This record gives sequence, structure tokens and C-alpha cells, in this order.
Amino acid sequence: MKHTFSSTLASTFVLALVMTFALPASAQIYQWKDKDGKVHFSDAPPPDIKIEVNAKPGATPSPATDAADEAASPEIATPQKSLAERELEFKQARAEKAEAEAKAKQEAADAQRRARECERARTQLNALTNGQRMVRLGATGEREFLDDKMRAEEIARAQGVVEQMCK
Repeated sequence: MKHTFSSTLASTFVLALVMTFALPASAQIYQWKDKDGKVHFSDAPPPDIKIEVNAKPGATPSPATDAADEAASPEIATPQKSLAERELEFKQARAEKAEAEAKAKQEAADAQRRARECERARTQLNALTNGQRMVRLGATGEREFLDDKMRAEEIARAQGVVEQMCK
């Protein structure tokens, strides 16, 4: 029989094409040990022997294998989530993260404000207890020097602010 180069090339192409489509058909490999402890691999399950299913890398298991796996170990089998469910979970996680970041930022700002107020109140209390002459603006806008009674009131107020802000 006489072959030409083009017919050989065509038959090689057809063979390659058939092999390409045949690869996904053999997506499962069965592994088992016989009574002597020897490990066997096959593309068909052994009869009456407990089997362990190993999928080829990159291959997707068949629905029959998934059903068998779920029946054998329902606690391990997890249903695949749809794209919409995964997207919803992603958006919820992102919203929770943004909320947590905003809360942390607000707490940091509150802590800074409290630290400033604490420092002001301590400075005021220190000035009042050291006997410095202090003035405040009266109701009409004029300066009033603090007498002993007003100083005691201001010390009590400053101590309250220090206790509240300097925790």
C-alpha cells in the first residue's frame, strides 16, 4: 500500500484529535491494595474491594463519583456555591471589613480627642492647685479673678474631667 505525505499527515492529525478527546474520558484512577498488600492502579473499579478514588490533576470528577463520595462521607462533601452566592459573600465580607475599618478609625479619633482633653484638664488642675492667679470671663465679658470659693469649684470640675477623660 502506497502512502503519501499528506495522507500520513492527515492520519496523524486525526489520531491526535481522537487522543485529545479521549483524555477527558479517563478522568478517574482507582487505587487499591490486594490481599498481599500490593498497590494497584486502574481506570476501572475492582470488584468487592474497598476503593479509593484519585482524580487526575486538572480533571473534573464525574457526577456519579460526587454522589458516591457524598453518600460515603456527607460531613466532608460540600456543595459548590454558585457565582452569585460567592459574589454576595465577597460583597458582604468587603462591607464588613469597611465597617470594621471605619469603626477602628472612629475609635482612634475618640482616643486622640480624649488624650487631648485629658492633657488640658491635667494642666488646668495643676495650675489651680499650684496657687497661680486665675481669671475667667464673667457673664458681661469682663475678667474676674478667682477667689477661694471659685477656685475650689474649678478644682472640683477639673478633677471630674481628669477622672472622666484620663481613664
